[in-house]
Amino acid sequence: MQMQKGKLYGVGVGPGAPDLLTLRALKVLQSVDVLAIPRPNPWSKSLAWRIAEPNLEDRGDQEKLFLTFPMTKDPDVLVPAWQTAFDEIGERLDQGKNVAFLTQGDCMVYSTFIYLYDHARENWPEVTIEVVPAVSSISAVPSAIGTPLVDGQERVAVLPATYGTEDLKKVLQDFDSVVLMKVGSVMDKVINVLEDEQLLEKAVYVERATSNQERIVRDLRSLKNDKCVYFSMVVVNKKERAGILQGRVH
Repeated sequence: MQMQKGKLYGVGVGPGAPDLLTLRALKVLQSVDVLAIPRPNPWSKSLAWRIAEPNLEDRGDQEKLFLTFPMTKDPDVLVPAWQTAFDEIGERLDQGKNVAFLTQGDCMVYSTFIYLYDHARENWPEVTIEVVPAVSSISAVPSAIGTPLVDGQERVAVLPATYGTEDLKKVLQDFDSVVLMKVGSVMDKVINVLEDEQLLEKAVYVERATSNQERIVRDLRSLKNDKCVYFSMVVVNKKERAGILQGRVH
């Protein structure tokens, strides 16, 4: 008889604070045979694991499978690394083991799990997949800075700043709130565009939101030439349509 395949879970562990892990995520992480834990290289501790670990009791029969997903845009580096990781996960699923793939933030928002999800549906059609949603940084950061992201008829845009700022000026003109994710490497360019659009005073920088290393900067000029971290975000709130449902804006 052919062995029944294990189940694959995608588990979002939230933006940074261990106590923002959901009850459903905790239940899954406690129950599976294998925790698949992504990291950028073999020498760095996984941020997703740093969030989840304080919530879990060490189980001798639960495997912790650390997998390397390089932080690069080069397909020649990424694709072979992904394939190696996917093969490791597939091997466990073939053995009938349930596997939970941890991801920082939410599984379906700029997450490595998306590529595993696509691979699994194409190559392992007999494997059941369940995605456990999480608190994402897109919702955590507005709470951290105390500013609603959208209200009434405001429109929001979310952009990965690591892929360039060429269209940022038009987006800022077209949307009421703009979330720029992973701004670390392009911070100076972001500041220049915000200055040109006279929106620098309406922007807030946040890194490592909700964690014990959270940093909030409201004067973005002070970040020029600063080495900002990868997990950082700039939120721009124009607030020109806020309050429309209360009649404050027509």
